[in-house]
Amino acid sequence: MGPSPNVLSPKEIRKGHLMSNEHGDVAAGQAAIGELTGARDKILEQVRRVIVGQERVVDELLLALFADGHGLLVGVPGLAKTLLISTLAQIFDLRFSRIQFTPDLMPSDITGTEILEENRSTGQRTFKFVRGPVFANLVLADEINRTPPKTQAALLQAMQEKQVTAAGETYSLDLPFFVLATQNPIELEGTYPLPEAQLDRFMFNILVDYPDEPEEVEIVTSTTGAEVPEVSKVLNAADIVRLQQVVRRVPVADPIVSYAVRLARSTRPAEGAPGFIRDWIAWGAGPRASQYLVLGAKARAILHGRETPTIGDIQAVAPAVFRHRLVTNFNAEAEGVKPDRIITMLLESVPEKA
Repeated sequence: MGPSPNVLSPKEIRKGHLMSNEHGDVAAGQAAIGELTGARDKILEQVRRVIVGQERVVDELLLALFADGHGLLVGVPGLAKTLLISTLAQIFDLRFSRIQFTPDLMPSDITGTEILEENRSTGQRTFKFVRGPVFANLVLADEINRTPPKTQAALLQAMQEKQVTAAGETYSLDLPFFVLATQNPIELEGTYPLPEAQLDRFMFNILVDYPDEPEEVEIVTSTTGAEVPEVSKVLNAADIVRLQQVVRRVPVADPIVSYAVRLARSTRPAEGAPGFIRDWIAWGAGPRASQYLVLGAKARAILHGRETPTIGDIQAVAPAVFRHRLVTNFNAEAEGVKPDRIITMLLESVPEKA
């Protein structure tokens, strides 16, 4: 279902324009929108030097990053998921770490560990905490479903609270902090599906599909030669934190918030839910889905140069928000019904106006 062209009238906007801050500084708001829109264009230009196609994937990653959310990329091997994430780290000039998740990975391999250190001059021994790879701005959790739940859970506190507790001490992570995880959907042997509580920490579930034929020809041509593409830095960590605050200040009309909440509530198989939801869904999306619908819509609106999101922005981010939050039942599995089909039907059945 395509995005709705609805545009709100000024009277429907709850808190006034993004342009108007406490001092009515219109010019500052216009500059913020222009900066974010311009940054998006520059980022896409740099990404295209390395990545061919995958426009939707790149857009959804940018929405998650500027909305201060985490992303789960699901796709078969060889679709440049890891390359895309490392390229973004270079473009943003962020500290980047990659964790290859394996069955023998331990929580301390992620968060860090204490070592016994001896002062050679005094002979005194003290414990020193050595920080793990989670202490970075952008963490690539590669094949996150290949490690047991105990190790997967080592990321929970970092993802939710931007902190790590180790050896009785709590350490704050540098901002911005993103976890971008990858997952292979076709191999189930030797994997550990992420618990629902951890899946819910990811703002978006981003499907990475095969390129079409012309894109694949370009990929093969560009990657089998001697030339190595280079990317330029566009934003640094401080810029991203500042622009995330701009996204938070984007005003949202009451009807847009109401629509996002009704969408999320309609995924729950309770009285009044659509018939196909009661037939196919065991557990629906929680309130965090409503929050991410609105945040994603805010980021999408401002990255496209608009002051406030529309119904169409909510609809555009809904598949990535709901995809990993709908727990299907036996009936859906027996009939081969996937979450994306349910989401499409949901967007067609929930009215835009209450």
